[in-house]
Amino acid sequence: MLIEHRGRRPVVPESAYVAPTAVLCGAVVLGERSRVLHGAVLTAEDGEVRVGSDVVVMENALVRGRARHPSVIGDAVLVGPHAHVNGATLEDEVFVATGACVFPGAVASTGSELRIHSVLHVNSVLPPGTVLPIGWIAAGAPRARLFAPGEHDELWQVQEALDFPGTVYGIPRGTSMREVMARQVRLYGAHRDDVTLDGPS
Repeated sequence: MLIEHRGRRPVVPESAYVAPTAVLCGAVVLGERSRVLHGAVLTAEDGEVRVGSDVVVMENALVRGRARHPSVIGDAVLVGPHAHVNGATLEDEVFVATGACVFPGAVASTGSELRIHSVLHVNSVLPPGTVLPIGWIAAGAPRARLFAPGEHDELWQVQEALDFPGTVYGIPRGTSMREVMARQVRLYGAHRDDVTLDGPS
């Protein structure tokens, strides 16, 4: 399904494939020979999603572009099933396994690998060729530190300064959920004016 959002339409080259049950919404630009499989969603909320060539976005993955943090995917990248790429950059030849999450402002550098259910935190940089093990978390810049599951206290010492609420929601830490959700409702309310398109443009 192709959807016009905020006046922007997805761009799909003839060499690409988008499954009938996938969704491309708004300012999404696919590269040559890209493949978006069933149930995947690429949505440019108030930013952009740009996908390179020879990229596969697998079933039920989410790629979200944001105003301050577009999602930019390089060439020869795999985004695995149920993965979540939110306002992040995946450089060339990155492998994102099933259920992995990459948060706003993060960069997975060339040739890096995020294994099953791993997390690359906001504003963090995974160096080239780094393997993030199954279920581990990478946080920090200019070079992310890797944390095993259960290292919460050590992670928080790095994570707090990365400013998740400010980066993701544009609010200071401690803002009430009522204010957070009022902002989210306004943001996603823009979908009320979406237009479903007939085919690639």
